[in-house]
Amino acid sequence: MATLTGLTFGGKTWTPKFVQEIDQEKCIGCGRCFKICGHNVLVLKAMNEEGEFVEDEDDDEIEKKVMTVANADNCIGCEACAKICSKNCYTHASIEN
Repeated sequence: MATLTGLTFGGKTWTPKFVQEIDQEKCIGCGRCFKICGHNVLVLKAMNEEGEFVEDEDDDEIEKKVMTVANADNCIGCEACAKICSKNCYTHASIEN
């Protein structure tokens, strides 16, 4: 199997690494990754004390907010989210075809 690759503008080979998961124990919900991603991959979700996702309207149940991968199919593999993350929450992988 070959690894999916592309070319940079300058003609160099580039291997995209697509977001696989976000470590919600490390995530502080700062939103920097959300702001840098221009492809609607991520969404901030509210979480209760038990680590379960809750609706934002349930303010009294919210312990913290964490980033989640909402639309993985939109990821272009640029890794900008991981590069801006101060908590090293992201796992990425290249794809073999």
